[in-house]
Amino acid sequence: MRVGLVCPYSYDVPGGVQAHVADLAEVLLEQGHEVSVLAPVSEASGGAEEPLPPWLVSAGGAVPVSYNGSVARVSFGPVVGLRVRRWLAEGAFDVVHLHEPVTPSIALIAMLTAEAPLVATFHTASLRSRALQAALPLVRPGLEKLSARIAVSEDARRRVVEHLGGDAVVVPNGVHVDRYAGAPVREEWRGRPGAPVLLFLGRFEEPRKGFGVLAEALPALRAQHPGLRVLVAGRGDPRAARALAGDHAGCLELLGSVSEADKASLLASADVYVAPQTAGESFGIVLVEAMSAGTAVLASALPAFSRVLDGGALGELAAVGDPAALAAGASRLLGDDERRQRLAAEASRAVRRYDWSVVAHRVLTVYETVLSGVHGDEAALGGPGGDPAAGRLLSQWRDAAGGLRP
Repeated sequence: MRVGLVCPYSYDVPGGVQAHVADLAEVLLEQGHEVSVLAPVSEASGGAEEPLPPWLVSAGGAVPVSYNGSVARVSFGPVVGLRVRRWLAEGAFDVVHLHEPVTPSIALIAMLTAEAPLVATFHTASLRSRALQAALPLVRPGLEKLSARIAVSEDARRRVVEHLGGDAVVVPNGVHVDRYAGAPVREEWRGRPGAPVLLFLGRFEEPRKGFGVLAEALPALRAQHPGLRVLVAGRGDPRAARALAGDHAGCLELLGSVSEADKASLLASADVYVAPQTAGESFGIVLVEAMSAGTAVLASALPAFSRVLDGGALGELAAVGDPAALAAGASRLLGDDERRQRLAAEASRAVRRYDWSVVAHRVLTVYETVLSGVHGDEAALGGPGGDPAAGRLLSQWRDAAGGLRP
């Protein structure tokens, strides 16, 4: 199968959508499919230490815009439009898979211009913005062209239903579980008696990532655990992190941006991974990565995080935006080795549902269903002798008004 994947955000800037697209491309290639990924690429990437993958086609440079409470680096304009059309024409794809197609970037252009069968994945769970509301008449003709819609979570699906119309089947983000399960523990990052380690990953200057909540929780945490170390990995000005922590900045270890291998080792080495986000999360892939690494998770009780943690059965949940609740949750985990290890073990077993071997199969089922049509070969899609999971997906699509067009 020839598959074209379109990523709206600059490929060379770390992000959940970019990682999802890259992982999906690699898995499809390993399974023998032909794959090309179109994405913006910052002009400075030509001299990057790591070369861009051979399956990536640049749509041109990216510009930063405010989007979904963050800053997204996207591409648009007449020249970019010509590049998108050329990529579509030269690719002759069986399926074009768009990610975040209503973002003002190349996925929107591809949705409006492509003639191949279109599949779209919606990653965002944010409420309708004024910009989206104003642009909806423009994008609706493109949305009507979609043959199938995927949402990475129930929260993302709700956004599709309530704000874009139609429905979507839920296929979660994927993780290479074994890569995290096999990550080596690094001694310099490992907790010790009297010096436990919390880990925070993300853009700590971005308010919705919740580092400020963690900073406010430090006085209570250090009162219970005076030797506490807080490892912070992610982009941002270290001075901003220290300013938020104030008198407790001494327990912070600011690591800056880290490689994927180092991220896996950080997750495997820490006693607790803490995710204090306050809004804008549709799934929580880093929670799944921590669970894969065998590390206990403490997360704010956002709906998406609560679903990943099975309502608290697979990790500790704290009230959103509440430093006292976050400190209490962290203290409970750090003070109870048996409970922390039990939660981590249960999460390690449950997380297999998110492995790319499972997720890619479900995505391929979407592609095959689109190509065969809703009334295609039901035996192959979950009828007698077929794949039961595929059959369940087919039933969902038939019930999803607008979710799949024959």
